[in-house]
Amino acid sequence: MRVSGVNIPDEKKIMIALTYIYGIGRVRAAEIVAAARVDVDKRAKTLSLEEVNRIQSAIAHAVKTEGELRQVVKQNVARLKEIKAYRGVRHMKKLPVRGQRTKTNSRTVRGNVRKTAGSGKRKVELK
Repeated sequence: MRVSGVNIPDEKKIMIALTYIYGIGRVRAAEIVAAARVDVDKRAKTLSLEEVNRIQSAIAHAVKTEGELRQVVKQNVARLKEIKAYRGVRHMKKLPVRGQRTKTNSRTVRGNVRKTAGSGKRKVELK
C-alpha cells in the first residue's frame, strides 16, 4: 500500500505503519486514524480501499509530509544561514546545532575526526 508516495508495511498496525511517512509520528498518526474513522487495531493489509482513501485525505488536510515538509525545513535552515544566526553558523560549520557538547561525542557530525595522538588506528605489523 502506498500513502503519500511511501510504501507502508503491510504487517504492522495502521498507527505504526503511518509513522514510516516523513512528518508523521505516533501522536499525529493517532489523530489521522481518528479523523479517518479507522479501527486502531487493524493491520495495514486489511484496510479497504475506502479506508485508505479516507486516511490519504486526512493526511492531505492535516499535515505537510515528505517532499513538501523537507522543502520547508531546507528553506528554514537556508534562512538561518542567510541571516547569520547562531544556529545558521553552526549549520554552515557542520557542528551540532542544538547545544550538544563538542569536546567529545560530536564525531558523527564532524565526520569522525580524530585529533588526539593515541586515537588513530594503527595497523599491526606482521612479523
